[in-house]
Amino acid sequence: MRFPFALTAKVAAHIVKNRIRRTPKFAIVLQLEPLHTCNLTCTGCGRIREYSTSLKDMMSLEDCLNSAVECDAPMVSICGGEPLIYPKIEELVDGLLTQGRIVYLCTNGMFMRKKMKDYLAAIYSPKLEAKLAELIEQKLITDKDAATIRKGKSDGRPVIRPSKWTYWNVHIDGLEYTHDLIVEREGVFKECVEAIKMAKLLGYQVATNTTVYMETDASEVEQTLEYFSSLGVDAHTVTPGYEYDAAKKDMVSRLGKRPEDFFLTRKMTRQKFAKIQEWGQRFTIIGTTVYQEFLAGKRDLTCTPWAIPTRNIRGWKAPCYLMTDGHYAGYREMLEKVEWNKYGVVDGVARDTRCENCMVHCGYDPSGALSPKVSDGWKNMIYNFSPKPAPYYEGRKINAFNGVSIGKGHLAEAKAAINNSGSCGTGDTTQRDELLAKIGKKSGQ
Repeated sequence: MRFPFALTAKVAAHIVKNRIRRTPKFAIVLQLEPLHTCNLTCTGCGRIREYSTSLKDMMSLEDCLNSAVECDAPMVSICGGEPLIYPKIEELVDGLLTQGRIVYLCTNGMFMRKKMKDYLAAIYSPKLEAKLAELIEQKLITDKDAATIRKGKSDGRPVIRPSKWTYWNVHIDGLEYTHDLIVEREGVFKECVEAIKMAKLLGYQVATNTTVYMETDASEVEQTLEYFSSLGVDAHTVTPGYEYDAAKKDMVSRLGKRPEDFFLTRKMTRQKFAKIQEWGQRFTIIGTTVYQEFLAGKRDLTCTPWAIPTRNIRGWKAPCYLMTDGHYAGYREMLEKVEWNKYGVVDGVARDTRCENCMVHCGYDPSGALSPKVSDGWKNMIYNFSPKPAPYYEGRKINAFNGVSIGKGHLAEAKAAINNSGSCGTGDTTQRDELLAKIGKKSGQ
């Protein structure tokens, strides 16, 4: 099967149960944001700007777990902010698994290895020495890390363990140069790769999550899928970047950029995703084949934002993960009070102008899963039950480290300009001289 049978069966049973009960609106995935604090400032992400006045606030563990019970979604995507900063993230994951949920732990990857070292310490015995030696050999942990692991873990707290019900969901927006540029920090791509390698060695399930923007080359998206497939990544989400309000405001005020030069229109999304169905055959793309047809421009879908609700520090966010017109105290209250027919695009017409260019998975992927058409049900079933694509080992030949690792990071010119020796690590002053000439020319105007 393309996806683990137990996971597929759990989600399918939930949909069938609610259809038999004729439940008009129900959750399939809960987007749970226990906090909005993050260690990165990714371009295109409006979360830490939209909630900038409450970055120090966070949901209690009890609220998080009760929210999952309240909407009863079979799958919980823990996001944020950076969820691994949440002080009780281990207890949260453990509690959701105890409830019988599927857990996607969304992360920028910077703290993954730390959490996995905690897991190794919790299970340490001499039998683990061969695995530690392998991790050291691949430079995924240090000798000092191994010594700490051997001391064990005695604080009584749970750890994030490998499980068939849990995925690390790692944010990857391209190969090294592109990814580090979008997350606005060099070296993040390299850390993500090392964390993913370590996770696969330890038996974790890993997914990647890639957002495609206007400047993203579709061929690079394909190469990114090929490269991470070669590392044994289990699944991939690919979604179009959307110009929601908080991200647009940040782009103008902080970066001095025009949102229309960064985010995709519907037409551009269809161009970028023209090969999404081909990718879906070559790689384990998360989402329905019906949603893939929608991205490729082969059909229309109506948004179902209530199927993937968002719960955060202010309550149940509505109408969707990306747009905020209000927060509600309860999930049922949100379902009843929001005028859902005010949103989305129907027959090519946007009910709300903010919805016009949105084709994001959190609104439209459940539309594919909940389609009333029998033919769509068969398409999705065939896709889910088809053989899982084999890892694309040829992807190891891709020049994934095409940025800071070879001295071509996005900060290279700036570093060259302030480097008195004019070397920029290579002895070549070309970049420095060209940048200083540009600065001089502007100063003389």
